[in-house]
Amino acid sequence: MSIWQAIILAVVEGLTEFLPVSSTGHMVIASSLMGISAFEFTKMFTVTIQFGAILSVVVLYWKRFINSFDFYKKLLVAVIPALAIGFVLKDFVDAMLERVEVVAVSLLLGGILLIFVDRWFKEKENPVTTPSYRNAFIIGLFQCIAMIPGVSRSASSIIGGLTQRMTRKSAAEFSFFMAVPTMLAAATYTVLTDLLHLEISDILKFNLPKIQTGFGAITAQEWQALAIGNVVAFLVAMAAIKFFVGFLTKYGFKLFGYYRIVVGLVILLLMAMGVEIQLV
Repeated sequence: MSIWQAIILAVVEGLTEFLPVSSTGHMVIASSLMGISAFEFTKMFTVTIQFGAILSVVVLYWKRFINSFDFYKKLLVAVIPALAIGFVLKDFVDAMLERVEVVAVSLLLGGILLIFVDRWFKEKENPVTTPSYRNAFIIGLFQCIAMIPGVSRSASSIIGGLTQRMTRKSAAEFSFFMAVPTMLAAATYTVLTDLLHLEISDILKFNLPKIQTGFGAITAQEWQALAIGNVVAFLVAMAAIKFFVGFLTKYGFKLFGYYRIVVGLVILLLMAMGVEIQLV
């Protein structure tokens, strides 16, 4: 992977991670069009640059993160379903990650759903702006649907918020907040086990020789790609979040629905043309 390819993938990650359009689907298209092979580092890169995207949420909403401890307790309740179900169904989810057609169909069906979401969930009188623990748990269950490749984590959790009488803006922002612990846990685990080839016991016991070996296996060019990728993902994600909140509040989900349908059709077209598509 070249530096320019790393930058392009980071831009795609930053643009799509918090929008209801599926970052996985866009990574599939971008990597396929650039001819990036699904090497081990490529797969880890697409996960690791999520750290930059996560940081953008913390920076933009830093006041919310220091507001009260109750905020963190609700986030914990919201992510418990994903952690529990993800642990139990890990092998099943990993198997689906190898199937590009699942991504394409999920994009199409999700797009059709988003076209009608605004009709089903109109803005309520006396809406919920701060979710309760029950609200948080239910939204967390909706987030689990995104374990299916091509299903947007952002879209599923926002729709979950709408079912709890939240406004579009409040549901979107809570979706951003939920992403921090969810993505942080997933990205950290992936980096430790797949990129550095460490066991959890190695970290707990501070197995210094094995930790040094893991870090030493990464080349200087790969470190450079990771650093640049995270910075780019951070900056692009900040702009994307600001755009999305304003756009969603004013126009709703419909255009995102049409866009998802187009992306799904593009993936199916590439498959029909014989283009080798790999999930990075």
